[in-house]
Amino acid sequence: MKYRVIIPAAGKGKRMKAGKNKQWILLDDKPVIAHTLTVFQQDEYCEAIILVINEKEKQDFQALIERFSFTKVIELVHGGSERQDSVFNGLQAVTDASPYDIILVHDGARPFVTHDMIRRVAEKAAATGAAVLAVPIKDTLKRADGSDIIETVDRTGLWAAQTPQAFHYQLLYDANLYAQKHDFTATDDASLVQMYGHTVSIVESDATNMKLTTPEDLIFADLILKWKKGKL
Repeated sequence: MKYRVIIPAAGKGKRMKAGKNKQWILLDDKPVIAHTLTVFQQDEYCEAIILVINEKEKQDFQALIERFSFTKVIELVHGGSERQDSVFNGLQAVTDASPYDIILVHDGARPFVTHDMIRRVAEKAAATGAAVLAVPIKDTLKRADGSDIIETVDRTGLWAAQTPQAFHYQLLYDANLYAQKHDFTATDDASLVQMYGHTVSIVESDATNMKLTTPEDLIFADLILKWKKGKL
């Protein structure tokens, strides 16, 4: 299943407390974003990568692309004020897509996605129009008012969404336009598509497809790298 992927990598990542864009944090002597881009560069079904960046880091990203020969990166697009704006900027850079072409959106700081995960979510989106990778919630969930627990939330049917999230091109484009018109902001692209009135399918993933958000995530990232290399 051929696809194009938009990778937002312009965020500041304040929760990482790294003092810089977390995409540049080194994992095994290689920036996080380079790990992510390598997965898509090596995927035979990936036709193109649109990388959404902070314009102040353009030279750094150009140097990275040259250093690692990321030939599938066809466009460096400037990010917007919110992630949603950044993704739409990237989407508008895809000028030759047909309505049912598959567009993936994937977090730059989610470096452990696999080709199998990508293939399954892309195939599901091709059939249904919209699909996301997700994992079932395992922890007991509590709703609180301040520090006081109000209730225990039934976790049956609850999932933690991941990326890639995959869509028919026209559906995602129209959902973004609709969100702009109605001043709707969402934390992921699936929410926009749902708000637009389209059902989004779930494709089960696993916990290794983690997003690097806080400093402790780097500990788990190091372990995943060692596990993938057979060192655990």
